[in-house]
Amino acid sequence: MRRKVNSSVRQRWLNALASLLVLLVTTSGMAQENFTISGKISDKEDGETLFGASVFLEGTTIGVVTNEYGFYSITAPKGNYRLLISYMGYSEKYQEVSLDKNQKLDFEISEYSTELEEVVVTADEPEMAVLRKPEMSVSKLNIGTVKQMPVVLGEVDILKSLQMLPGVTNNGEGTGGLHVRGGAQDQNLVLLDEAIIYNTSHLFGFFSVFNADAIKDIKLYKGGIPARFGGRVSSVLDVRQKDGNNKNFALTGGIGLISSRLAAEGPIFGDKGSFLIAGRTSYAHLLLKVAGEKNSASFYDLNLKTNYSLNDKNKLYLSGYFGRDVLKFGNIFDSSYGNTSGNLRWNHIFNDRLFSNMSAIISKYDYDLGFTMEDFVWVASITNYNLKYDLKYYFSDKFKLDFGASGLYYDFDPGQIKPTSDSSDINPLSLDRKKAFEGGLYINAEHKLSKNLTAQYGLRYSIFNRLGGQPITRYANDLPVVYNSVLGIYESGTPIGETSYDKGESVKTFGNVEPRVSLAYQLNEASSVKAGFSRSAQYVHLLSNTAAVTPVDVWTPSGEYVDPQLSNQYALGYFRNFKGQAYSMEVETYYKTVDNRIDYIDGSNLIGQNTIETEILSGESRAYGLEVLLRKNEGKLTGWLAYTLSKSEQRTPGGAAGGLGINNGEWYNTSYDRTHDVSLAGAYQLNEKWSFGTNLVFQTGRPVTYPNGQYEYEGISVASYAARNSDRLPSYHRLDLSVNYKPNRKPENRWKGEWVLGIYNVYNRKNAASVSFGQNRETGANEATRTAIFGIVPSITYNFKF
Repeated sequence: MRRKVNSSVRQRWLNALASLLVLLVTTSGMAQENFTISGKISDKEDGETLFGASVFLEGTTIGVVTNEYGFYSITAPKGNYRLLISYMGYSEKYQEVSLDKNQKLDFEISEYSTELEEVVVTADEPEMAVLRKPEMSVSKLNIGTVKQMPVVLGEVDILKSLQMLPGVTNNGEGTGGLHVRGGAQDQNLVLLDEAIIYNTSHLFGFFSVFNADAIKDIKLYKGGIPARFGGRVSSVLDVRQKDGNNKNFALTGGIGLISSRLAAEGPIFGDKGSFLIAGRTSYAHLLLKVAGEKNSASFYDLNLKTNYSLNDKNKLYLSGYFGRDVLKFGNIFDSSYGNTSGNLRWNHIFNDRLFSNMSAIISKYDYDLGFTMEDFVWVASITNYNLKYDLKYYFSDKFKLDFGASGLYYDFDPGQIKPTSDSSDINPLSLDRKKAFEGGLYINAEHKLSKNLTAQYGLRYSIFNRLGGQPITRYANDLPVVYNSVLGIYESGTPIGETSYDKGESVKTFGNVEPRVSLAYQLNEASSVKAGFSRSAQYVHLLSNTAAVTPVDVWTPSGEYVDPQLSNQYALGYFRNFKGQAYSMEVETYYKTVDNRIDYIDGSNLIGQNTIETEILSGESRAYGLEVLLRKNEGKLTGWLAYTLSKSEQRTPGGAAGGLGINNGEWYNTSYDRTHDVSLAGAYQLNEKWSFGTNLVFQTGRPVTYPNGQYEYEGISVASYAARNSDRLPSYHRLDLSVNYKPNRKPENRWKGEWVLGIYNVYNRKNAASVSFGQNRETGANEATRTAIFGIVPSITYNFKF
């Protein structure tokens, strides 16, 4: 039987949202005589709009922060005010304003002087606003801070910088992606200019796909995810590219031991637009070839962006990303994989209170794996097309409303086998393509309930429709997986036929209501407490039985045998500033549950599998922890200390399939569980020429499954294994150092260069990436082999800007 979403329930929700919107619009006009100031905040040097800049009326509690496009809108009673604009790393700006009519005021602000003086905060309104803002479980990184941190092989890396924050980790050295608050890799929504990025790694995690020279803003939502985001249950990483310098032509780049990069930007169409083009490439494969090595590895990527102002109220943006990895392992096999994305956006300002953005987005991730000796190649991809419309209405200084809709179409190509020569013995094979549609409606309010209490509450309704175009296998008793009690294993169910669906026909439909709410109560001028709850639904799943993310991991949509993941997260936090904003402390605790979390059965085969439902069981997961972040924000020495105490577990019972399930149906550690995670990041500015950076990291070892015995069968030694993920690798720790030298600081010289010397893993710790077990061929004794990816790694890079 096919279940469908109850249309009357959905209609009641939509009617309620419409009634709320009408009520708010009606009541907003009943206030006293108010006027509005609106405009954009941008960088004085290059014209880049600033996301998250604070705009306040001094001496009042009326203020706002700029949106993703630098737009702000403040409504206040008639009168004379002093307007204050502030942004981290920039000098504050003041403007006397006579508010007797609606006004459009654009501002440009400058970065702090290069002279090394202590930064003095002269007003506390922006500081108080941060404490009042009901935004919690959010991590922001300034791109300048990222560039000061030492990283492996000298390449600035946004993802590795985020892993230095509480609640964020990876799955081992040399692996890509993020694990946020005990969540899996696929539970993160990673966006580059709103386009979904499915694989965030180059060279299997040694580099990330984000070129720091092309990035303007980085924001990671670990919880309290705004209602405008949907489709993932763990986090949202929102990365925005630079718009391009609209004042002058500029070049930025760097030359390193393994890779180099170059970015060009400048104005176009007079003063109506700008462009950015940034590229990176590696040449490790050339070095390997010179050294006589048969294996090779290389990558490249390209960031593009341009914009054009039609008039004061309409602006177009076009951005794109292209990235590719090429790997070759002797004459055995080769592989390539990469992301492609594009986004056409239209910003429209209806009036001084209503801002909108419409985006048409395409995103694709594809990979191929070629077997040279067998003369065939395996190719697969996932493509999506997304249309979304977001609006923000600034009703008053106490009430702001976001609302919008989105539609996302998926095209999954699980894989094709293609012979590469006429002499190949391999027959062509194509797995069934899968298609789906995901839609969403949302409304979200930021509401100042009293002088000290501010709330952010919203509702998202999501719908997912698995579409036809391929046959769906039916199984006896409707069970794709069954338990064989004789052998004590799970195996594929018995197929009894197929049901065919036409293209566009609905196979199965899911619908979920996702409430989000967070509260901030300001205790005094320096501290506040915050609490939040969010419910999220995720309709696509990543299947992998490897510890690290690989190019051939399988993405699959929810459908007849796979239900969407549903998450509930609760968070409570305490926030405090010391000595103005010179020091800050954030303490958060959280508890998160996920229903319908799938895991693979023992002995599963995920590659080339047309009926993936026969390899998995559905269960639940939970994660909880405590996060502490201490920051020093001002002075010559800046940085932070982050500590996370956490637990991440999963339980997968047998259910209708029979048996006890995985690990006898008991809770077991996920592979990304870390009990303790400590990170120390620091930067010291000695003088105008010399600066230093350091990272210190300690983590509890990753959970693994070790053999706990062996037996012989017909002369063959067979290992038996302990409970899943019941053992751990040794603890991980390392120290990194970097030195930055700027030989020329004369302001009249346009060419500005710097040398960056880095040492990754200073004391040459051989951290275990894996431990494998086998028998010594000569002695027959059992032995364990520990594999480490990195020891000490020095690097040198020359960066320049013109």
